[in-house]
Amino acid sequence: MPIRSHLLLETNYRQLRENPPNVAVLPWGATEAHNYHLPYGTDVIEAARIAEHAAALANNQGAQTIVLPTIPYGNDSQQLDQVATISISTTTALAILRDVCHSLTTQGIDRLVIVNGHGGNQFQPLVRDLMAELPLLIVVVNFYELAPDAHQAVFEAPGDHADEMETSLLLHLEPELVEIEHAGSGARRPFDIAALRQPGVWTPRPWSHCHADTGSGDPSRATAEKGRQYFEAVTQALANVIEGLSKAKKGDLPYLE
Repeated sequence: MPIRSHLLLETNYRQLRENPPNVAVLPWGATEAHNYHLPYGTDVIEAARIAEHAAALANNQGAQTIVLPTIPYGNDSQQLDQVATISISTTTALAILRDVCHSLTTQGIDRLVIVNGHGGNQFQPLVRDLMAELPLLIVVVNFYELAPDAHQAVFEAPGDHADEMETSLLLHLEPELVEIEHAGSGARRPFDIAALRQPGVWTPRPWSHCHADTGSGDPSRATAEKGRQYFEAVTQALANVIEGLSKAKKGDLPYLE
């Protein structure tokens, strides 16, 4: 296969000097259990593959984009009782992101898109702090919140972890890693304290107590075709974000002087 010049892991200094990017894309996942049938790297695979394909689409639309290597760890503090789950703290995530941002701004790249694949990663406070420190516009995209109309049209069963959507994506992207015959039901046990179940009230789920098989949502209706349809909708939506950011001029809100 030819070198994919929009991927930092594959391209080289000559290509980057001849075609310098003005937008960096940083996929960020997590390493954790995904029911009994999906790999621990599900969030990493999703974030990376969506970012890579979206960047290719965006560059075909005239953007100047480079995709950085994927960060494979996220905040999984409530899943540390599950074997080999790796969690990093918010302060660690901030330190990693600060160093990435400092590197980019030193090289004149002043626009960054974080493609997040893990619900436990909360970037808003980090982004606020870093944008106050550095001359950089940071945009956070939770891929699973993109293309909501497509999500509603394609998927039948609600869920938010190793569910119909994630299982369909992996069946499309990496079917050899999916052991659908071993999938649990993805049932969720609600909090016993009823007052904590109302909108506007939040506390972390003690995951293994709420989700016996670590999943949240029924994966049994997943298909590779559903995954393909959703992947195409999400990557095009992300490509449009990247293109718009790449073509922005100083003074175009929120890309300030």
